[in-house]
Amino acid sequence: MIRLKSLESQEHYSMERGHDEIVKDIKTILEEKVAPSVAAHNGAISFIDFAMDTGTATLKLSGSCSGCAMSKLTLQRGVETTLRHYVPEVKNIIGEDDEEAKGQGYSPYFPKDKEPDWEKLVRKEDV
Repeated sequence: MIRLKSLESQEHYSMERGHDEIVKDIKTILEEKVAPSVAAHNGAISFIDFAMDTGTATLKLSGSCSGCAMSKLTLQRGVETTLRHYVPEVKNIIGEDDEEAKGQGYSPYFPKDKEPDWEKLVRKEDV
């Protein structure tokens, strides 16, 4: 991507880029910059849609990311910041949970809709 010095010329440049080019850049950044980090936690974040009029990228949270209480923080502080840095047309992101994740054997570390199973999470001292 071309780096521009002034905000005015960056806005002009952004208007000239087409939807397909922006989507390609979003997918590339997700694959190269985001995927390795979330994969370390058995998760995945993939592209669903980009709305040119609002600058909103809609992403699918899969694997352990789907339903995870920490996913909102990951999206805001990690993914959104990264996408906005590399793809200036992205103004915000929306994350949608993968409805099929549970059926594929994935469950979040801390479910957002119920109390965690503390017995599985608490370390037992060696006896």
